[in-house]
This record gives sequence, structure tokens and C-alpha cells, in this order.
Amino acid sequence: MCTTHLSRYLEPSSVIDFDHPVVARKTRELAVGCTTDREIAERCFLFVRDQILHSWDHKKNPVTLTASDVLRHGTGFCYAKSHLLAALLRANGIPAGLCYQRLVSGEFGQPFFLHGLNAVWLEGCGWYRADARGLKPGHDASFTPPVEMLPYTVRAPGEAELPEIWYEPLPGVVSVLTRYNDIEDVRRNLPDIEVAGFGDR
Repeated sequence: MCTTHLSRYLEPSSVIDFDHPVVARKTRELAVGCTTDREIAERCFLFVRDQILHSWDHKKNPVTLTASDVLRHGTGFCYAKSHLLAALLRANGIPAGLCYQRLVSGEFGQPFFLHGLNAVWLEGCGWYRADARGLKPGHDASFTPPVEMLPYTVRAPGEAELPEIWYEPLPGVVSVLTRYNDIEDVRRNLPDIEVAGFGDR
């Protein structure tokens, strides 16, 4: 049974819209045959990682934000893919939140950018981070609780692991995915956040 402090990580929202029919249908489909939350969570993770294309890797429009749009169009940036994974997990009664890493960019004049991933609450494990961004050479990501297998490691000066687990996406993320209609524009204006005072290295 979920404790009170996890209840907000089970709610739908305008972005994590698991009450949308297309998301609800996929939720039921992914849960078929599973007997534990861990099985469901892994199946949802693998679906988003492997079946939803990363918009920039595959140069695929449109720009998506909501879980339902990501699912309908089959594409999304890391942030949008994390919205879908959170929706699929929450719809199955598994608490899920959103996490971010601040990473070095070095492209298009951007020194840093935020990378979006998820945290899922599993009994006996607690919060476990999983990154369904999508595989590419040199970047592995698996679902192996309690051991995290994340594709990106914070190492360079200015990079940071943002420690919070959000139940809604950061406003800056929503703003970028709402403002721009083409993936080229999103890629040139990826969200960032000031982390001075904590986490800078």
C-alpha cells in the first residue's frame, strides 16, 4: 500500500495524462501477464526506451509534451519520454516521478542542458532511477533494481545530479516543449537550470 507522501506521484495531470484513453489502453496492455510491480515497471520501461523514438536521434517531428501525444506519435525528447513512462507507471498504481541531470552540452552555444529521466518507487527498494531516453552507442540504460544503470554520469565541472523527485515536470521543460514546434528549435534551446550553491563540481 502506498504511503501518504507518495500519493502525489500517483496522480494524473495535464502532462502526465494517464487518464487519456490511448494511455489507459497501453497501460492495460503492458500489464497483461505481470504478477509484480517490478515486472510491470520493467515492461513499461523497456517499451518507452525501445519503442518510442528519441526525437533528436531519429530526427523525428512533431515535438511532443504530454504522455498521450508521445504515445500517439511514437516520439519524444528525453523529457517527453519520461512523462510517458511516469504515466504508464502511475496508471498501474506504481508511484513515479521525474528527475533531472544537468550535463555539459557544448553545442549551439549552450554550456549546459537538463536531461530528463524517471524515479520509480518499488517496495523493498525505495526510489529507483531509470532512464528510458533510448539506447545509442556508448550509452547503456537498463532496469536492474536496486542497481541503477544510467547512461549519463555527472563528472564535469558545473554538471549536477538534481536530487529532487518532481511529480510534475519543471516549468522550463514545459515551456521549451510548448514554445517550439520543430525538433531543431528544441535542440538549440534545451532547458537549463541554475545549480550554483549545490552540486557544482
